[in-house]
Amino acid sequence: MPEIALLVLLTSVVTYIPRLLPVLFLSRRKLPKSVVFFLSYVPVAVLAALLAPTLFAPSGAVELALSSNPVFWVSIPVFVIALRTRNLFATVLSGMAILALLRYFLNL
Repeated sequence: MPEIALLVLLTSVVTYIPRLLPVLFLSRRKLPKSVVFFLSYVPVAVLAALLAPTLFAPSGAVELALSSNPVFWVSIPVFVIALRTRNLFATVLSGMAILALLRYFLNL
């Protein structure tokens, strides 16, 4: 049991340090506009990296057929809704509704 507690402690330290260091070193400095502009794309890139495998290859191989990957086809109108409304609630709700309707009417 002490090994598990030590493991949890060390894991939390290793996780916490990369979050703490940028705050300590950059909190009192003014970053150049080009760096701030570059960093503004990090959340979008991370989200794309998380979503791409789920949308294009949910079973490990690229599947774009409606019957095997309806989530990909639902993501297209949901993306348009997200761009137009800029509302997370409307985006999530519309995605859930479109997927439910698609599965109900096409028996997927």
